[in-house]
Amino acid sequence: MTYRILLVEDDPKIMEVIRHYFSRRDESYEIICACDGIRGMEALADGSYDLVLLDVMLPGMDGFAIMREIRKTNDIPVIFITAKIREEDRLRGYELGCDDYVCKPFSLAELYAKVTALIKRTKGLVLEDELVCGNIRVQRHTHLVEVFGKNVELKLKEFELLVVLMEHKNWVFTWEMLLDRIWGYEYDGSSRTVDNHIKKLRKKLGDAGDQIKTVFGSGYKLTDGKGKRNEEEKIKI
Repeated sequence: MTYRILLVEDDPKIMEVIRHYFSRRDESYEIICACDGIRGMEALADGSYDLVLLDVMLPGMDGFAIMREIRKTNDIPVIFITAKIREEDRLRGYELGCDDYVCKPFSLAELYAKVTALIKRTKGLVLEDELVCGNIRVQRHTHLVEVFGKNVELKLKEFELLVVLMEHKNWVFTWEMLLDRIWGYEYDGSSRTVDNHIKKLRKKLGDAGDQIKTVFGSGYKLTDGKGKRNEEEKIKI
């Protein structure tokens, strides 16, 4: 299935980088571009889209005005891409009906993750209850975590952190992305918050904690490596 995304952005470099990243990452996304507010409104009137990526500071008609017009007739998901990072600007966007924010400069992986999650949610694409990655097995609804077949007790934030990593195996999550996903954008925390929770999570996962890899200078990712115990079993065989 193809998902059509309207990108309204006046910077041609940003426009091309986003379009190239999405087309390389996932062929199911089709990015249609508009370079100013007026053309953005025309594109919305002429076609149907699954999501809108909307810059705030646009020539002709700014993103807030476009957002106001969209919500008069349409509940299409909208993510603001903006250099406006003040709390009052974010709150204004949410009051007008936007679904999320990405602030410039931003991570393309973060933008892709937000778009994918929002489309899945609005399209009613039900995620599997059970997640399996290497030696780790998780059931979302019961909060059951098994490592090498044995139950592991996790606190809520540790569980949420593990689920995010397992939903996106091999994705590199920055500290900022994980803070936003788990604690929310208003949380006044730091990268140490993520580091401390990762440290505790690794310890509780035991040998399977090695599946959580540190990507130096970036953040963390979860791999399906089999952990130390499986390596020992292989040696014995």
